[in-house]
Amino acid sequence: MLARWGYGFPGVSSQMDRLSREMDRLFGRAERAEQVGVYPSLNLYDEGDRIVLRAEVPGMSAEEIEIDATGKVLTIAGERKRPKVDERASAHRRERGHGRFKRAISLPQEIDPDGVEARYELGVLEVVMPKAEAARPRKIEVAS
Repeated sequence: MLARWGYGFPGVSSQMDRLSREMDRLFGRAERAEQVGVYPSLNLYDEGDRIVLRAEVPGMSAEEIEIDATGKVLTIAGERKRPKVDERASAHRRERGHGRFKRAISLPQEIDPDGVEARYELGVLEVVMPKAEAARPRKIEVAS
């Protein structure tokens, strides 16, 4: 009977997993969510007097997400915990990252940091940022 590579031989599967992780590390293919500009995925909207950001951060609680807002930059940071997996299990795919992440988003206009509001529901973070008074559109009357 033929056995699949790494299966049926004690310890071989865990050794292969270690070797795979080491190769990923050596070639810069880390399994972390800390890839600059990649995580979290987001959409950014200009709604006239405010800018709205919606970011996907599943598997976290609101308390685990940090938000900083200044002028024209919004920073989202946090840490996704490593999932608990039976130590005897061997992975067939590892696409979901874990670890610390931090993403700074350049905003199209200055915002009022004191008016920023954030909500988190069903894995989606929504940040509503009112534009700074100087950046809001104004209707200018033309004198004749």
